[in-house]
Amino acid sequence: MRSRTSNRKQNESGVDAEIGHRLIEVKIGVAALRSVRMGLMQLAYAMADRPGSEGFLVLPDVAVTRERLESEWRLAASILRPELLDRLNLCIGDQADFIGIPRNPDPDAQRVLSQVVAEVRPHAGAGQTRGDAAFVVLKILLHHWLTDGKPVTTDWLARTSGYSYPTIASVLHSLGSLIERQSDRRLRLRWFSREEFARLMAVSDRARATIRFADRSGQPRSPESHIRRLQELDPPRLAIGGVPGAKHYFRDLDLVGIPRLDLSQHCPRRHLDVGFIEKLDPALKRIEDPLEPATVVVHAIRHADPLFTPREDGLQWADPVECLLDLHEARLETQATRFLEALQRNRPATS
Repeated sequence: MRSRTSNRKQNESGVDAEIGHRLIEVKIGVAALRSVRMGLMQLAYAMADRPGSEGFLVLPDVAVTRERLESEWRLAASILRPELLDRLNLCIGDQADFIGIPRNPDPDAQRVLSQVVAEVRPHAGAGQTRGDAAFVVLKILLHHWLTDGKPVTTDWLARTSGYSYPTIASVLHSLGSLIERQSDRRLRLRWFSREEFARLMAVSDRARATIRFADRSGQPRSPESHIRRLQELDPPRLAIGGVPGAKHYFRDLDLVGIPRLDLSQHCPRRHLDVGFIEKLDPALKRIEDPLEPATVVVHAIRHADPLFTPREDGLQWADPVECLLDLHEARLETQATRFLEALQRNRPATS
């Protein structure tokens, strides 16, 4: 079995593992049918791009009864095309003997599924957690407030964030008067103060699961040269943030020099995949000391919609709020303040 983090093909398939012709998605401790439904749809989309593939949705520690799972399978069967349905399977268990709906996997598939579950299980908490929801929802609301300003529905928030309706409702309740509610039940931020931004910053490091790298060669490459190399490598789900990102959104900002390269990787349900760093620059080594200056920093984007903007020379731009968080984390306080002021000045006028 090939490593999830070293196999680029797996990453591009959008599921937890791609082993030969098998696409495997693992959801630990599922307690709601919504997760099952999303997993089946995700596999179906991946299978549609890979003719002849088989899809396995594996549910270790599932808290939903088999009767309800079979009912959900019948619902999926009424929607999916027969040629996809015939190659799709839902599996319960996490040992060597999986029970399948509608069919049990063969012995070879049983072995592969056991290996994948064993690898995924230690990282089950690496993606979205309920504790991250407050950060993700507030960040999305702030992004929308700065770039659009119009009220949104709770359903839009759920789709953009990747969190369930009850979780969204709980976060909105905790935000209190910060949320302006419309008569049609749409909502938006009423304002955004420095105190609220400080609250966002306080949890951003954990929610973004930042990994930092420093040059150990003694002759560090410039951030600009790293960007050029990244354009050649074109790793998936990656965007440029920090100073270059801020200058992309407001070219007149007085942001001189790039002290480090901030990158954002879209990984809503997985660990950060930093396998591309070795190809980017072998001299870059991971550092744990938060006070040691970093050359390249990678941040996790946990919301379902990454909010990235296409970039002319390849790769993408991280969203403006992500760039703002990068500036603060890099202790570029003056630049961050100017950037935030520019974002607020250029907010769309809304009634």
